[in-house]
Amino acid sequence: QLLDNILERSKAQKIGILVVTIILIVGLYYSFLYIPRSDEIAKLVDSVEIARNEKMVKAQKAANLTRLRKDLQQLDAELKKAVAQLPDKREIADLLRTISAKAQQAGLVVLLFRPRAENYQEFYAEVPVDISVKGNFRNTVSFFDEVGRLDRLVNIDNIGFKNPTVTGDNVVLETTSVATAFRFLDDAERKQIAEEKAKAAKAKR
Repeated sequence: QLLDNILERSKAQKIGILVVTIILIVGLYYSFLYIPRSDEIAKLVDSVEIARNEKMVKAQKAANLTRLRKDLQQLDAELKKAVAQLPDKREIADLLRTISAKAQQAGLVVLLFRPRAENYQEFYAEVPVDISVKGNFRNTVSFFDEVGRLDRLVNIDNIGFKNPTVTGDNVVLETTSVATAFRFLDDAERKQIAEEKAKAAKAKR
């Protein structure tokens, strides 16, 4: 009956009814399908953006972590190298014995091997040793070269020569020098030095 009623109407009325019907259909689609789907798409886009941002942040953190690990590895290698060159308090006696042994192995007579008082710095101590040896010049140079090749850091300075004598084809002389070894200060020593410096600074005021 509704369809007959529509068919009996004029052409203009039929067109009007058709337009209204289309509008209603579009409205229903928009209300029940488009809006929910649009909200779903918007949420999905937001989720994608959040995921992308998180991925970017994590990628940056991973890159920074890789860089940090490389820096730590380099610092660890440098620390091991420094520790290898600077013995601690327990190892310094062995180092001094090694230096004395190097002189004897080079064919020199050790006339004097006398450690001085240590000179404390902030993180390390200088351990100077007065050395006097007797032998030919070549053996003396060989001794200094061997000391320079030690894994531990040792400086040789204040070199002097005296009392040269000729024995056959060799010139024998006495060589004096100061060998300075270096060692790490332990925590207790560093604390004590810091306290002494603080007291000295306070006394000057």
